[in-house]
Amino acid sequence: MKISALQFQPKLQDKLWNLSTLQDMLEGLDTDLVVLPELAISGYVYATKQQLYPLAEEAGKGEAFVAMQKLSQVYNFSIVYGFPEISGEILYNSSALINPDGSYFIYRKIHLFNREKLLFSGGDKPFAVFPAKNDVMIGMMICFDWQFPEAARSLALSGAQIICHPSNLVLPWCQQAMQLRCLENRVFSITANRTGYEENGELSETFTGCSQILNTKGEVLIRMDSIAKGIETVIIDPGIAKDKQITERNDAFCDRRPAMYRGIT
Repeated sequence: MKISALQFQPKLQDKLWNLSTLQDMLEGLDTDLVVLPELAISGYVYATKQQLYPLAEEAGKGEAFVAMQKLSQVYNFSIVYGFPEISGEILYNSSALINPDGSYFIYRKIHLFNREKLLFSGGDKPFAVFPAKNDVMIGMMICFDWQFPEAARSLALSGAQIICHPSNLVLPWCQQAMQLRCLENRVFSITANRTGYEENGELSETFTGCSQILNTKGEVLIRMDSIAKGIETVIIDPGIAKDKQITERNDAFCDRRPAMYRGIT
């Protein structure tokens, strides 16, 4: 199976430019699954909800969704991308998985980072696993979800073979932390991060890039640099993620003893 991470620098409040850029990058891509950054169609540094509303889309509707669905069907790959989702008057920081057969699934970010709490509502549904192309099971988490081991563990226990991780990372630790998440859960992961500096009035952020794909031992299969724009692809056997054996007598999941873990609810 071919899996890919896309890295680029979106333009704030410019959906048309972002979509055009992504379409150009994805045209003719030979892969089975590609992951794009968090809020890839809108940019990240927003001062108010009012700035976000014109760019937000309902799940399964909107200009970005239609464009991504067409790319998925024409080039026969599953795609995961981040977008601002609107449901009624509520805004979510969401990601969508779109498959070549037209099916799609939505994840709403559960662990909001810093000023995101002023703009978005936290996800209202638990972590879940969904089928991508060829029925490979993927789980979605977004950016700061990496900080919480329960996120990746919940997905792995639910049967995820690949964790798809759209991101707008600004802290320096995520790439290394995801190596541990893969090792402890014996899953693959794709962290698709954005690059660049973004400014909105007095607000600004600098993003770390370094998108990566990791194997089930936490080893780096590819890692881009901090400024590159492009797509990196590797070939994996997702079936390896079903093997949780560590030694002859140890299994990453069977050896768990939840009754002995304090403070976990």
